[in-house]
Amino acid sequence: MRFSTLQDLVLLCEREGVPIGRLMLGEQARETDEPEDRVFERMRGYYRVMKEAVRKGIEEAPVSRSGLTGGDARRVRDYLDAGASALGADAGKAMAYALAVSEVNASMGRIVATPTAGSCGVIPGVFVSAQERFGWSDDDMVYGLFCAGAIGYVIANNAFISGAEGGCQAEIGSAIAMAAGALTELRGGTPEQAVHAVGLALKNSLGLVCDPVAGLVEVPCIVRNGLGAVTALAASDMALAGVRSVIPSDEVIGAMLEIGSLMPEAYRETARGGLARTPTGRKIAQDIRLERRNS
Repeated sequence: MRFSTLQDLVLLCEREGVPIGRLMLGEQARETDEPEDRVFERMRGYYRVMKEAVRKGIEEAPVSRSGLTGGDARRVRDYLDAGASALGADAGKAMAYALAVSEVNASMGRIVATPTAGSCGVIPGVFVSAQERFGWSDDDMVYGLFCAGAIGYVIANNAFISGAEGGCQAEIGSAIAMAAGALTELRGGTPEQAVHAVGLALKNSLGLVCDPVAGLVEVPCIVRNGLGAVTALAASDMALAGVRSVIPSDEVIGAMLEIGSLMPEAYRETARGGLARTPTGRKIAQDIRLERRNS
């Protein structure tokens, strides 16, 4: 890739007069030595998987194999349909869709890791709901995914996207940042505005620990996906309104690296701290172990 930081990315886009998604398509084609149309079609296939996961999570309401989670996406959808939401229909739909994809993941369904399985709901929740709201084409959304991919590339190569390395800030935080930046570009924002959205989103997740109950990607992971989708919408709105990340977004990524590196191991996907070690969290883990032993 010709860029290693978000600032590099902005300068490249400005020099070549293209948005981030379009630039990233060309970079990916060069990286894989494939024609751009083949790379584009592969990404289109990934977006189809995302949309199908949203549909399945809402319509089929799958339950996880542990029995611990399932059906919350439909509950939120039904609540929205009743017109009682304080959040509003558009943001509520993004939240419901993000929950849906995460529940499909927990039930061993097919998802796209964006950037990880534990954070797989944020980008589909934001993208699919926004497409329905604004009437964008699938081609538009695919370019949005390339934009998100460019942002994720920078984060992964300058910090981490794994909860085992940097806590949930690295998974959910990165997904929120990717979704916020891509949504900003989809809505007509400049590369600079998209990058400010990344910083605004990511700084709100700094220090978030990875504490999966019973070691499963269910509690609190699924709920964090739903709330993360809403945060991505808010960060995008801020950036488009002209709010800037006072700390440059590349420096926010650096701060995430520092925080994650200092984070105790108990809070990095080991299920030995946080919510996993509450009395209820320990009991859930014990019950699941007993059930597995007796099955």
